[in-house]
Amino acid sequence: MSGSRAPYMEWAKTRPKPEIDLAGSNLLPCTLDDLPGARDAVDIAGESPEGYPPLKEAIAKHHGVGPERVATASGCSGATFLACAAILSPGDDVLMETPGYDPLPGAARLLGARVRAFERRFEDGYALDPDAISAALTPATRLVIISNPHNPSGALASTESLARLANLAEALGFTLLVDEVYRDTVLEDRPEPATLHSDRVVSTSSLTKAYGLASLRCGWALASSELASAIRRARDVVDVWSPMPADRLSVVAFRHIDRLAERAAGIIKTNRAAVAEFLAAHPALRAAESRSTLVFPRIEGVDDSGPFVDRLFRETGTAVAPGRFFGAPAHFRIAFGGDPTALRRGLETIGRGLARL
Repeated sequence: MSGSRAPYMEWAKTRPKPEIDLAGSNLLPCTLDDLPGARDAVDIAGESPEGYPPLKEAIAKHHGVGPERVATASGCSGATFLACAAILSPGDDVLMETPGYDPLPGAARLLGARVRAFERRFEDGYALDPDAISAALTPATRLVIISNPHNPSGALASTESLARLANLAEALGFTLLVDEVYRDTVLEDRPEPATLHSDRVVSTSSLTKAYGLASLRCGWALASSELASAIRRARDVVDVWSPMPADRLSVVAFRHIDRLAERAAGIIKTNRAAVAEFLAAHPALRAAESRSTLVFPRIEGVDDSGPFVDRLFRETGTAVAPGRFFGAPAHFRIAFGGDPTALRRGLETIGRGLARL
C-alpha cells in the first residue's frame, strides 16, 4: 500500500468480502421498486455539457440555491476532486482535519499541493475549533477542507463554528470546502448547506450516504456561480459529463426524495438505537456523540485497534474500519446505515470480541 494515494479506499476495495460489513458506510441500497417511474425514465440518449439541466435544478431546489451554483460530478469524492482542481495549484497549502477521511488529502496531493493538518480532539467530542484552524494557517494556505458531519466520528459542527470559519475565509482569502455527504443523515436540527454562509465556501455531497443510491454516482458541488463554473471547466479534462441513464435516474430520485428520506430515517433511527444500546453495554469503548451513521469508538487501554479488528474479521467475518486509516489507531469506525438485522449481529460479534480482550 506504500504507493496508495488513499490507503483506506484501497483497503476498502481490495479487502476480502465480509459476512457482516460494518466498515462500508453507504446507506442500505435502494432497488428500482423504491423509485416509482424509474424503469420508464431510463434512456441512453441525451447530453449534459454543463450538467444535465433537470438534475442541476433538482439539486438546487433541494438545497435552496440557484442552479448556476451547482456543478455535478461523479459522486461526492469526484465533486471534491474537481473543486480542488479548480482551486489549487502546485505548491499551495491545504489544511485538513485529523482524524479525517483519507481520499481528501489524497486529492490535494495528487494536484501537487502540500497537506497540513489541524486536530479535531476526541476529548472535545471532535468539535470544530476555528482557533485551532486559524493557528495552523500559513501564508500559502489556499484551501481548508473539513467534513460535516465529521467522518469518521459522525460529530456535527456547531453553526457558530462554521460561521466563524467562513468569516475567517472571507478575511484571509482562502476557500473553505465542506464535505457534507452525511448532512442528510442528520435527523434532528439538520444544518443548512455550508455554502450559504459565504461565497468563500464550497460544499460537496451525493445521493450515496443518506439515500442508498451509491450506484448512480450522483454527486455535486455547491459554490458561488464563478467557482461552480470553474469546477465545470475542471470536469472538461476528467470525464466531461455523467452517464445519461444515471442522471435521468437521479432526477427521478429527487422527485421522490421525501419518500427516500422517510425510508432512510426509519433505518437510521432503528440502527442508532441499537448502537446506543451496544455502547452503553460496553464500558471498554468510549465514543463521541454521533449525529450521523458513523461512530468512532476507542478501546480503553489499547493503543492500536488493528489486531482486534483483524481478529474480529478472521474469527467472525465481521468487518469494521481500522482507525489507522483515519489517523487515530486506537479507534475503529462502525458504519450503521445498513441492514438492521446485520448490524445487530455484527454488534454482538464485536461485543464477544471485546470480552476476550
